[in-house]
Amino acid sequence: MVRHLAGRYPLLLALVAQLGACLGVAVLLYLGAQLSAWRPSALAAALLQGLLAAGLARGLGLSRWWGWLNLGFVPGLVLASGAALPSWVFLLGFALLVLLNWNSIGERVPLYLTGAQTRRELVALLAQQAPDFRFVDLGCGPAGSLLSLARQFPRAQFVGVETAPLSFVIAWLRALPRSNCRIRYENLWRTDLAQFDVVYCFLSPAPMARLWAKAQAQMPAGSHLVSNTFEVPGVPADRQVELHDWRNSRLLLWQMPGC
Repeated sequence: MVRHLAGRYPLLLALVAQLGACLGVAVLLYLGAQLSAWRPSALAAALLQGLLAAGLARGLGLSRWWGWLNLGFVPGLVLASGAALPSWVFLLGFALLVLLNWNSIGERVPLYLTGAQTRRELVALLAQQAPDFRFVDLGCGPAGSLLSLARQFPRAQFVGVETAPLSFVIAWLRALPRSNCRIRYENLWRTDLAQFDVVYCFLSPAPMARLWAKAQAQMPAGSHLVSNTFEVPGVPADRQVELHDWRNSRLLLWQMPGC
């Protein structure tokens, strides 16, 4: 049940972790006050709360990215509170966080960034394609990896789709100088996969079964679906590549069969 919620509502579980950590720290401070005269500083209490929140986030099945966010949230607020910053700065920071992670609310897909080792493995895979292959990144984020691939395969065509507003704007602006790379403000469920030879995604467990059904219905025979880390339930990958990074990531590849 908890793992199911982690896939569907990561923001909700992150909030639960924050509130649980606040309650835990409050209890510890109260008990400490009863037993001794020692009083921790606000920053020390905030760091303790961050550690508890990060531990709870991991225990609730959230990704390491959410763990780091929970770790730094309250300590960051405490540090910023002593800097005489105007209140709108905090509102702006919250708004930027939401705009970057909009998909975690509506599509249950938080912002994950593709690492350097993953890009190297993708280059090796794409080198086996025809020079004019067509590649789509479903949820391209700020498009760093997509643009890197586009530079290395100038004869191929690259498309990134993204619906998190700030991520889309960043990706779209970065892709303007690249003639072989386009960014669409488009829901991945509206993307026609029939026009691509390689479909890449780094999503979450929640949409993978539905994505597999879409891939089977639309992707042409011989094309590849490549998922970073997340499996299709009940469908073993044709090939797995361990990436040996800090996230214990792996690439899972499925080749679409012929009719």
